[in-house]
Order: sequence, then structure tokens, then C-alpha cells
Amino acid sequence: MGIDNFCSLDGSDPFWDWNRTWQSHNPDLTLCFQNTVLVWVPCLYLWILSPFYYSYLKFNDHGYICMSHLNKAKTVIGFLLWIICWADVFYSFWERGQGQAQAPVYLVSPTILGITMLLAAFLIQYERFKGVQSSGVMLNFWLIAVVCATVSFRSKILQAVNEPSTVDVFRYSTFYIYFTLLLISLFLSCFSDRPPLFSQAVKDPNPCPESGSSFLSKITFWWINKLMLKGYKRPLEEKDLWSLNSEDRSQKVVPQLVHRWVTECNKVKRPSEKTLYSPKRPARGALGDKKDARPLEESEILLVKTTQKTGEPSLFWALCRTFGPYFLVSTVYKIVHDILMFVGPEILKQLIVFVNNSSAPLWHGFFFTGLLFVCSCVQTLILQRYFHVCFVTGMRLRTAIIGAVYRKALVITNAARRTSTVGEIVNLMSVDAQRFMELITYINMVWSAPLQVVLALYFLWQNLGPSVLAGVAVMVLMVPINAVIAMKTKTYQVSQMKSKDERIKLMNEVLNGIKVLKLYAWELAFKDKVSAIRESELHVLKKIAYLGAVSTFTWVCAPFLVALSTFAVYVLSDENNVLDAQKAFVSLALFNILRFPLNMLPMVISSMVQASVSMKRLRVFLSHEELDENSVDRKTITGSPDSISIVEGSFSWSKGDDPTLKRINVRIPEGSLVAVVGHVGSGKSSLLSALLGEMHKQDGAVSIKGSVAYVPQQAWIQNATLRDNIIFGQEKKDMWYHRVVEACALLPDLEILPGQDDTEIGEKGVNLSGGQKQRVNLARAVYCDCAVYLLDDPLSAVDAHVGKHIFEKVIGPQGLLQGRTRVLVTHGLSFLPQFDKILVMVDGEITEAGSYTELMGRQGAFADFLRTYANAEQTEDATDAAPRKGLENGGPAALLGQSQSTLTAAGSAKSLLKTENVTEAAKKAFSSPDAAKLTEADKANTGRVKLAVFWEYMKAIGVCLSVTSVFLFFVHHLSSLGSNYWLSLWTDDPVINGTQPNRNMRLGVYGVLGLSQGVAVFLYSVSVSIGGVLASRYLHETMLYNVLRSPMAFFERTPSGNLVNRFAKETDTIDSVIPSIIKMFLGSMFNVISSCAIILFATPFVAIIIPPLGLLYFFVQRFYVASSRQLKRLESVSRSPVYTHFNETLLGTSVIRAFGEQQRFIRESDSRVDHNQKAYYPGIVANRWLAVRLEFVGNCIVIFAALFAVIARDNLSPGLMGLAISYALQVTASLNWLVRMSSELETNIVAVEKVKEYGDTEKEAPWTLESSKLPAGWPTVGHIEIRDFGLRYRQDLELAIRNISVTVEGGEKVGIVGRTGAGKSSLTLALFRIIESAEGDIQIDGVSISQLGLHDLRSRITIIPQDPVLFSGTLRMNLDPFDCYSDEEVWRSLELAHLKNFVAGLPNKLQHECSEGGENLSLGQRQLVCLARALLRKTKILVLDEATAAVDMETDNLIQSTIRTQFEDCTVLTIAHRLNTIMDYTRVLVLDKGQVAEFGSPSSLLAQKGIFYKMAKDSGLV
Repeated sequence: MGIDNFCSLDGSDPFWDWNRTWQSHNPDLTLCFQNTVLVWVPCLYLWILSPFYYSYLKFNDHGYICMSHLNKAKTVIGFLLWIICWADVFYSFWERGQGQAQAPVYLVSPTILGITMLLAAFLIQYERFKGVQSSGVMLNFWLIAVVCATVSFRSKILQAVNEPSTVDVFRYSTFYIYFTLLLISLFLSCFSDRPPLFSQAVKDPNPCPESGSSFLSKITFWWINKLMLKGYKRPLEEKDLWSLNSEDRSQKVVPQLVHRWVTECNKVKRPSEKTLYSPKRPARGALGDKKDARPLEESEILLVKTTQKTGEPSLFWALCRTFGPYFLVSTVYKIVHDILMFVGPEILKQLIVFVNNSSAPLWHGFFFTGLLFVCSCVQTLILQRYFHVCFVTGMRLRTAIIGAVYRKALVITNAARRTSTVGEIVNLMSVDAQRFMELITYINMVWSAPLQVVLALYFLWQNLGPSVLAGVAVMVLMVPINAVIAMKTKTYQVSQMKSKDERIKLMNEVLNGIKVLKLYAWELAFKDKVSAIRESELHVLKKIAYLGAVSTFTWVCAPFLVALSTFAVYVLSDENNVLDAQKAFVSLALFNILRFPLNMLPMVISSMVQASVSMKRLRVFLSHEELDENSVDRKTITGSPDSISIVEGSFSWSKGDDPTLKRINVRIPEGSLVAVVGHVGSGKSSLLSALLGEMHKQDGAVSIKGSVAYVPQQAWIQNATLRDNIIFGQEKKDMWYHRVVEACALLPDLEILPGQDDTEIGEKGVNLSGGQKQRVNLARAVYCDCAVYLLDDPLSAVDAHVGKHIFEKVIGPQGLLQGRTRVLVTHGLSFLPQFDKILVMVDGEITEAGSYTELMGRQGAFADFLRTYANAEQTEDATDAAPRKGLENGGPAALLGQSQSTLTAAGSAKSLLKTENVTEAAKKAFSSPDAAKLTEADKANTGRVKLAVFWEYMKAIGVCLSVTSVFLFFVHHLSSLGSNYWLSLWTDDPVINGTQPNRNMRLGVYGVLGLSQGVAVFLYSVSVSIGGVLASRYLHETMLYNVLRSPMAFFERTPSGNLVNRFAKETDTIDSVIPSIIKMFLGSMFNVISSCAIILFATPFVAIIIPPLGLLYFFVQRFYVASSRQLKRLESVSRSPVYTHFNETLLGTSVIRAFGEQQRFIRESDSRVDHNQKAYYPGIVANRWLAVRLEFVGNCIVIFAALFAVIARDNLSPGLMGLAISYALQVTASLNWLVRMSSELETNIVAVEKVKEYGDTEKEAPWTLESSKLPAGWPTVGHIEIRDFGLRYRQDLELAIRNISVTVEGGEKVGIVGRTGAGKSSLTLALFRIIESAEGDIQIDGVSISQLGLHDLRSRITIIPQDPVLFSGTLRMNLDPFDCYSDEEVWRSLELAHLKNFVAGLPNKLQHECSEGGENLSLGQRQLVCLARALLRKTKILVLDEATAAVDMETDNLIQSTIRTQFEDCTVLTIAHRLNTIMDYTRVLVLDKGQVAEFGSPSSLLAQKGIFYKMAKDSGLV
């Protein structure tokens, strides 16, 4: 039976009737259609989706939701609907019983509908069980049902009015009840249910409202409104941000990627493992378990060689498997969106047909207009959903990459660590992770662009026939051009990245060694080095800019050329081809669609190229060798009495190297105290590294019993409070903590620090002196309470008597650590008799081992070693151990400011130090909570970006160039408008005898207008890009200069992470982001203006609604920008701590590993990343919120333009109508871009603001003064006179030293001594004007130093600072950065510094590359390099900040004797920590509490029995 018979027994009710529907002025659908299709469509929808939805819910359980009123109502209405449907079914049966035959449809449709309603009720309950608070599937079901029912509802009412006799009262009543219930259901499903039991949201103080919001709220991003409102009323703060959704958090995301990556790596390794293990095993089996580690090691060496054959592990595949499934959802959205894009031009075609056909019913026009609006809105919602998925994926990807890089950085070998500098590894996190994040949003274009192109061409062919091929040919030609440009750009980008890495690395070093640069007056040399790298970077940028201009030109002209060639071929190929409005404007609309994928492809390709570079860098880093956890055996030794044993060990720093340590055999019994002695570079520290498993074990076996604590030679201090530095993640035990602090001689320091142990320690411990850092380091180890202690010379950085105190109280036989195994690398000889065992190292081998008496008896190397130094350091008598008062060098450095960055200035440290009474000061300090803070976090600016910033940027480009660029933009858009208006005139030309007479003239003018457009594009693109490069150069130069001109205090307050961020991230933004944003901003602005102008011209009625829409638009935009800008700022402020923490971790990996604290640091890093993403997430949602609102405004413009065109169809030419609507269709995208770009511009121009802000900070005195003409060799005598001198560290603090009046004759040798905090370093800093005087004055050779330029002063006096700082670069550059001296002079200075043999033995001699921070030289060698610097400058005044701490006795003697001979006729000021070095000086200056206490020759001061005598007694010199 046919469908007609199914609906009515006699076939009188047809399924479809064109006359009733389309051709009528009052359309209606047939009853048959209503009873079948309109009833079945919603049922079909639900039945098709429910199996998928059911299985989705089954696997995604969010918890159980308790029955709520909302849920009860939904369920009850579901059952009522079922009952209503069954009532219809029973009514049909009843009718049959009464003998009234009814068509089958009256039985079938209600039955199907009833079962569907039952299914709906079931799904509502099942959703509740699975914790779904609001369901899109159900909402759509109710929506479809209501739409279908509404049509029937209208028909039924019309029928009741027009033919009351045919009404079936029972069925009508049930239908009206059914319709009402549907409306209620639809209304209820718009709301969200309560959260499931035990969900995170309940516990969370500020959960993200997304999970609990309704489906409608989710697709329109309504749920973010509260936050936007807050942000509009006042600048958002951190407390306003929601917590991250659990699936976006590090702990969820990172392990997934790490797991997949490990799987990938294992895939690659597997084949070679099989082949290489087995043969080795039996051969060594006989040697017992200890040697079992050996074959593993060897097979691994071979493994590395063979893995290359099996290919590289694929990071791409790992990423796909981690993020692919979620990301696939976005592809579905994208396909739907792409198809919907082509509905617009089709409807436009129908509208033009409608305008041309005056007999068509008016409702057709309204119908098409409505359809256009609905399609546009659906398209908007789908597109924004798509972007949301993409951005969230990008965010997770970034989290995962940062997490993976951080975890890897904790386990890579030292050799691998050397291949990439800190700067490069931080770049992996910042730049490369960002690249991926950006790519993810576009990656779908790889398949979507070709799809769009194919669809567009199909529709164009329908429209214009084969002429389209001309246009296609033009496009095809464009592709290789763009490809070539993209490839070129790639190579340039790689080289730009290289320069950028170089520059950041250098900046990192400059900032770390800024104090040395200032003391040596080397800022300009390094400024030039940085500028040179920057210039090469800008050179490449300029090339990229020109290429960019060419590609902009090709892709702006492409659509026009395509249109021109197609139209030309179309009209010229056949006389009778007429270009009418329908053909021209539908084609134009399609060409406009084409434009997007064609523009995007090159962008996506270049983005993919960048990402592939990043992917490679990441893959290389993640594939680095890891430390072999089994190289130190923790198991086998458990039964033996030895705590540490090495059998036949040989170790190197990386696999290929020759062994650094050879033939090492050591057995250390549990609980013994062992010393390791030897000359500089003999391998003492390497031995400890080998025990920690930090070195590559080439042979032998190492085993350690129990937990290990490690104190490195260069103290590693975190940017945290002093207490956190000591407790280091252990639980706090107050009693033990106080014992440790006391034993490590830290109590007196705590009294002086402004916040006691709550004082924040700056990065790298800037506000602690060397001695304090070392003692905090030691305290950390002692507090951990481990079984084995490896101490790398912790006593070198402290004074003799403090060293003695620490040895007795901590390390020695009676110390806190008694009974533990202690291995101490030391240069101090006085304690050696108390050791159980002494290991003597020479050239990486242990030549002798035994107790002190045994070794002395042997008369070997050790005895000679001792004899050399016995006189130098007289052994202290036990009787001299008088109770000591005050503290040694290293008391709170704070006060001392002997750290790398004289903190002291930083205020926190010396703050509030009342010199008279330390404890009183401490009490006062403690009362002010800020006293303990030191570093200033990056602050987020608030409020609108000031116009002044834009003006600054314009000035940086050059005002002339800026105006020209804008003018060129204007010209481009004018000609573009002109050409399209000309086209509309052309299409309206009358057709005479099947042709248009003025065809050729029309075509020619159209072509000329198009060409002028192209030329303008090219010129503005070039001018904007060049302007960008000029601005970059100017802004970077001024920032660099301003930073280098800042005083020391500035660097102590500002974390280096912030500064590096300015030079990396912000500079990158200014280089590459801002110019392109400016281009797009101007482009979209002119687009919007021209679209509105055309629409107004065509349909002046639109003028009524443009102002309200404009207001709405403006309001939405301001509303958005207020929040978005602040979110962006919060995000960028929370970004710095991620990198700062990472930087810190990289410097302390060996300590973190030794203490086994990796997990805690990983957690800390994760929480910082999450904290950063917490600000990023609302930012991306705000973008979507905005886009939905704006596109709605755009859609309104479209519907009104179409509506007014329909109303005015009688006096509107098809050409103008086509022009207006094709422009209206574009306006949505342009509006969207405009707001996006204006907010992007505002958020990114902040970079200019940040770069400029260092121009306003305090600066040092001028470097050179024209007025001060110094005599050529000044100072010639070296006479120093200090008169009533005083200085303070900050304006609001007391004087730190005062009333100092001292005269030093030329050539005198003066020692400066005093307890910690007496002001020894302050005095030397004053001499170099690192800190300016508050009163009094210092004169050198009769010239007041305050009258000199800083460089004139600093370049003519020399200091050997406490911390030997080297920069990466050649050794020669480190000695003489300005190239002032000849090679002979440099060699001579090296010879005097006892480095000549060492340097001559290097393969590149003076050109030997020092690694970052001089890591590839030992500490002693670095110290000697600093001595060589001083010898090279050979000025009349030498200041020695007792630099001999980290050096063994031999090197110490070398330095002292060199200084005595080479600086015989110079004035030498020495800050002494070891009094024996200054006992033969002419005079000694004793400072106490910032004033001169004693001043005279050493012998006379000893006779006075004052402070100096006490100190000498403490050191055992009297």
C-alpha cells in the first residue's frame, strides 16, 4: 500500500501537494505529511542517538545525582506524554471496535511516539544515575519535537477556524495537551540539575561553573557571564579565577603523555635489546652479583648505536594518542560547519531570483531571510564549540609538554645536560610549548581547506560552467608561490630562533653576573655583544618581513585575480554569456569563502613547519640519555659492615669521554669520618658525584647503604623562606630544627635577618653571603637526618673559627652527625688528625688512603702536602677554643652583602638593622610582615592600556611611516569597494540582443581597480613590516641600555625570571606578533566600515538598526576587553614563576636527586603550571563568549539587510541587492576579527608597556662625564682618603656604616677585618660606588670619586670578587672583553696567575670556549682566571674580597705570593676572613658595627688586646 493509502483509506489525503505548500500565498502542509514525517522525525532522532548516548554515559560516570524537583518534573512529564500517546492508540482501537474504520497512520504514529516518550523518560533517569546535570541530546530532542508540533499546531488552528465541521475533538484535545507538555519539557530541559554526590565541585571553594551549567548555557558560553560582569566592574584578581577542571590539571594530563612517550621509546629500542643482552650474561656470571651491572651497561652502549637504526621514537604519535580522541570531536564540528558555510551563497542565489521574479509570494523572501538567519546562528554556535575544543586541547598539550620536559630535566645525564643550555631548555617550555598550542587551533585546516575548496568549486561550476577553470588555474599557480615563501620563511625562522637562543643565553649570564660587570665596568662590552646578536636577528626579521609582504600581496590579490580571470573568460568565451547579478554575486560570495582556506593554508603550513622544528627540539631533548638509576647499587651492600664501597671503579662525565676517575677502590665502614684531600682539579668533587650516580660508570661497582645527604661545593639556595630552605620538604620537628640551626652557627644570622627564619631568600640566595649560603646548605643536609653524608668542602666559605665550630658541633667525632658515615672533601688541614680515614687524590686516582698517623708515617705524597702548608695554617690549640662571641664571615650576609649580588642593597636584608642593638632590630623587623619579603613579583597592571603606549609604539616606528601605512590601507579598501560597486553596475547593464554592449569597458575598469588594490596592499604590507622591525630595534636597544644602567639594588629586587621574560617573551611579541596584528586590525576595521557603507547605500532603511546594533557591539566589546585584558595580564604574571622554578630546579638537579625530592619538585612545578592555566582558561572561554555575541550582531545585520531588501524589492536593482547581501555575509567575520584584533592589540601592546617600564626605574650615576678630564694614568699613586664617610642601603634605613675617616698611603697593604655585619664589604662597595654615599666623601689621589663617571672610576681600580664569575665565550674574552691588550700581555698575565700550563694544554688555547658560568673549569681555576684579569688590568688600587675560600692551600699560596710580588707598588685592600693572610700587611682596619674600631699595624693592634687580638686568638694565631 502506498503512503497515501497509509494516511487515508480512500487515498484522499495526499502526502505532498505543491499547490498547497510552495505556490500558495498562505502555505500549509498536508495532513498526511503532518501525521507521518512531523511525528517520526523526533522519534528517529532519539532512536538513532540513544545507543551511542547510552554507551557514552556508561563509560563516563560522574557520580550519582539525588532526586530533585526538576528531575521529578521531567520524569512525570515524560510519563504523561506517554499516557497521552497511548490514549490516542486506545482511542483508535475503540474506534475500530465501534466499526469506524481509520487509516493505519492513526494507530502506528501514536504507538511509535509513545514508545519514544518512554525511552525519553528512561534516558532522563539514566542521566541522573550517571551524574549528567544537563543534557544536549534531550534538549535537542524536545526542540525538534516542539518545532514539528508547532507546524501541526498552526494547521489545526487554521482547520478549526476554516472548516469547523472536520474537527476530531478527542484527537485535537490530546494534541493540545501533548503540545503544552512538550513546551514544558523543553522549558525544563533548559535548566541544570544539582551536582552529583561527592563531586569535586562541592568541595571546591571556587569551582568552574562550566560543569554544572545547562546545555544552552554551555553552547552560548552564558556561564562565564558572572566573571565578565566582575571584570567589567573592577579589574579581576587572582581570587576571582575558578579552579581548573580536573581533566585539565597536570596530574591528569602529564602522566598520560609520559606514559605514551615511554611506550614509543620502548617500541624503538625493543629489537636491539633482544640481540644484545643474552651473549654477555654467561661470560660475567661467575663474578657474582656485584658485577652484574656491567653487562647491562655495555649492552646499553651498543643499544644506543643500534637504536638509531630502528628509527627515532615518534613524539607526534605519542601526542596523537594522548590528545587525539578528545580532539576528534572538533573534526566533526568542523565538517558540519564547512557544509553550512555554503548555505549562505545558495540562499543569496534564491533571494536574487526572488527579487527578479515579482510574481513570487512575499513569504518566500521572509522564509529565505529566516533560513539565512537560523543557518548563520547554528554555524556560529558550531564554530565556537569547535574552537573551544581546539583551545582546550592546546592548553592540555602545553601542560603536558611542560610537565614532560620538567620531569625529563630531573633525570638527564650531565653530558646531555651540557648539550643544551638553561636558556634552551627554558625555551622548550615557553616558546615550543606555545607553538604547539597555537598550531592545534589551525591543524584541522589541513583537511578542511581542501574540502572547502572542492565544495566551492563545485558550486561555482554550477554557476559559471567551465570558465571556473581559469580561476582555478590562478589559484593553483598561487600555491607553489606560497609554498616557496613558506619554505624560505622556515629557514629564516630557524636561524632567528638560533640567534634568539644565543641572545637569551647571553642575557641570562649578564643578569647572573651583573655585579661583576659593574665592578669591572664591562657593561658596554656586553651590551655590544648582545646588540651584535640582536642585529643579526633583526636582519633575518627584515627578510621575513619582505617575504611576508609578498605573501600578503599574493593572498589579498588571489581572490580578485580569480574573480577577474573567471569573469573575463566567462564573458569573452561566448557572446551570449551575460554576467547578471545572480551569477556575479553568488560567485563573489563563493570566491570570498574560497579566500579563507587559501589564505589559511600557507599559514597552517608555516605554523606546522614551526611546530615540526619545535617537535624535533622536544624529541631530541626527551630522548636524551637518562642517568642510570642502577649505577649505584643500594641493595647488595645491606649485609656488609661497609657503608660505601667502590670496586675497580672508573667514571667519566659522558659515555664517550676518557675516564675522569680511574682505578678507584674504596671501602668506608659504617659511621666513619673520611676526608678527601688533593690539589685543585684532582677529582675530589667528581668522586662525590660518582657516589651519587651523577657520573657515567664505565667499569666497576659502586654501592651505598642507606639514605644520602649531599652538600655541593657551590651552595644551591631556593627562592623560598630560610626555614623552607632548611626543612626542604621534610616534616617540621621543632626541637631538631633548633639543634640543627644552632649547630650550623645560624642563630646569630637569624637574629639579624629582618624576618628571622621567615625571611624570603632571593633567587640563588642573593641576600645571603657565601658563608651563610654554605651553612644553610649544610643545615639542610643535617636536618634530613640521613645515613650517609657527602660534604663537598662546606668549610671553605666560612671563617676559621666558624669552621671550627661547625666541625666540632656537626661534622666531627662529637658532632650532631656522629655515628653517620661522613665523607668530607676539604682543604683545611687542622682537622685532619680527627678523621678515621683520609683519601689522597692525584689526577683522578686515589694514591694513598689511611688514617692521619699512617699517612704521616708513610712519608708519601700526603706528608709532602702537609709539610708545605704546616706553616701556612698553624694548627689550633685546644686551649684556644675560647667561647666565641658574634659570628664569622658569613654571619648574616644580609648584613654583609657579600653575595653574588650584594644583596645588602636589596633592602630586605639590611633593612632595619639598627647597628647598636641587633636583637632589638630583629624584634622591630619581625613586627613588619613585609620586611621578610625581598623579590618583587611581576605585577599585573590594571585598567585600560593607555594611549600613551600606542603613541610610544608609533614614535618607535616613526610617525611619518605610521601615517603612510594607514593611508595605504585606506587606498586599498577604497579601490576594493570601487571594484565591487563597479561590478554591481555592470550586472545591472541592460541586455540587448542577448549581449551587454559595454562589456569590454566594464571589464577593463574592473581590472584596473583590482590592480591598484594589489599595489596598495604590497606597499602597506612592506611599510608595516619595516616599521615593526625599526620599532623592535629601538625598543630592545633602549631596554637593554636601561637595564644595564640600573643600580645593583634593582637586580636584587627584580627576579631574573622577570627580566629574562622581558628579553624573551615580550621582545618576541614586539618582533613578530604586533606588526601582524596591526595589519589585521586595520584590515578588519576598514572591512567593517566599507561593509556598513555599502549596506546603507543599498538599503537606507538599515540606518534605523545600525546604531542600536553598533551600541550593542560596542558594549559587548568594552565588556569583553575589560576582562580579557586583565586575564591576559594575570596569565602572563603567573607564567614567570613556572620558568623561575624551572630555572632553579635545573641549577639544583644534583641536590634534588641526592635527597630524592624529585616528586615534591614535580608537584610544585605542576601546581605552578596549573596556576598559570587557571588564568589562561577563562581567557579562551571569554574569547568564545565574545565571538558568539559578536557573530550574533553580525547575523542581525545580515537578516536586516536581507529583510529590508525583500521589503523594498520593487525599487531595488538585483545588482545592488546582491552587493549588499554579499557584503553583509562578510560582515560577521570582519566584526569578529575586529574585536579579536583590537583586544589582541591591547593585550599584546602591553609588551611595549612592559619593555618601556624599565626606562622609568632609578638609574646609576652617568657612566662617563665629559667634565671630568682625568690625567692619563690616574690613579698614579693609589692614595685613598676616606672622610666622615657613611652610607645606607635604602632611603628609609639607618646608616649601615658611618663616621669612617681613614687615610691609606699609596702602595700600602691594608687588611679590613671585623665580625659579620661590621660593614667590610659595604666599604669596598662604596669605593666602587655600587652603593652611593649618604655623607662624607672618598678621594683617590686627591680626586673625589663622586665627581667621576662610574666607568672612569671602576675601570681604573680593580677587584678580585668573592665569587669567581665567568661568562660563556672564549677564555680571552673573559680576560679582556674590550680587546685592549695584546696576546703577549694576556699570556703573561696567565703565566703570573699560574694558569699558563693549563691553558697551553687546551686544544684551542686562548680561544677555549668556557661553558655557561664557566662550568667546565674547576672553582679554583675560575678563581685564578679572576686573578689573571686583575693582573692584566694592573691598576694602582687592588681590592681583594677574600677570594681564597674555595681554594686549596697550594692555590691560596700561589695567589698570595703573586699579589705580593706583582702588586708590590700598588695599594691593596683585602677583606680578610683568614687572618694569617694579612699578618704581614702594613696596617689593619678593624670595623665594628659600621664604625672604625681599631686601625694600625698588626703588631700594635695585637698589643692593644682589643677586637683584633680576640679574633687572632680565635683563629689560633696568638
